[in-house]
Amino acid sequence: MGTIGFIGGSGIYEALPLNDVREVEFDTPYGEPSDAVTIGEFGDTGREVAFLPRHGSSHGVSPTDLPYRANMYALKKAGVIHVFASNAVGSLKEELEPGTLVVPDQIYDRTKGRDLSFYGDGVVVHQPFADPYSPELVDHLTDAAESSTSADTGVVKGGTYVCIEGPQYSTRAESEFYKRQGWDLVGMTAIPEAKLAREAEIAYATIAGVTDYDVWKEDSEVTLEEVLENAEQNQTAIKAAVEEAVRTLPEDLECDAHTALEGTVNTPTEAIPEETKERVEPLLGDYL
Repeated sequence: MGTIGFIGGSGIYEALPLNDVREVEFDTPYGEPSDAVTIGEFGDTGREVAFLPRHGSSHGVSPTDLPYRANMYALKKAGVIHVFASNAVGSLKEELEPGTLVVPDQIYDRTKGRDLSFYGDGVVVHQPFADPYSPELVDHLTDAAESSTSADTGVVKGGTYVCIEGPQYSTRAESEFYKRQGWDLVGMTAIPEAKLAREAEIAYATIAGVTDYDVWKEDSEVTLEEVLENAEQNQTAIKAAVEEAVRTLPEDLECDAHTALEGTVNTPTEAIPEETKERVEPLLGDYL
């Protein structure tokens, strides 16, 4: 099987327990990734894992400015075919209290100025994105979370993650609007990460740890102190879930995402500029 990727969100800046560790700095056409990619063997499983802290090891990059394309391109170059990500999120529902783990299956995009695609510059790619998280990994990651966490940790499968621009938290009017739509979580990093994973034919799912109630809830004020405190408390359960997901991932698991580029390139190969072909070759090479 290919390499398994793990993208650590807020509060998770260190890799899973790995052997024969090496730090690899990837040079990409989209700039430098958030950090070096830590690659090693997970326990005695023989499974290679590539870890990347989304915001860098010192959390030095805001959600708006993250090098999402460089990060996913680096993981692709590392041979990653499945990615488990983690997110710190606000809750839009009373029952999703801080400390709950959610494996969402939908995203609503409220970002404004991010680079959403690897493509362009002479190559047009139109992909289906109805199910932004790979259903096969959503099922697997949920099972792993349920079997690895303590009985008092709530695990919820499914739900909609509304991705806001940030780095500011929501206004009260925005938060109340999101809640009225029936959405479940609010965060800042699902987009374009999920879109880029699909464009790279990487199966992708995330486990989100609830840190707060956003500001729709009466007397609720989101503070960095609250978010960081709860993110730290959630990280043990999140890491346990990801470790179990890596340990038990079927070696022959095929996901629809692994062939997601088939029939999506709208530009004849001969019309694509050579410079663009070279840039996207690690992603689109099988289809050009």
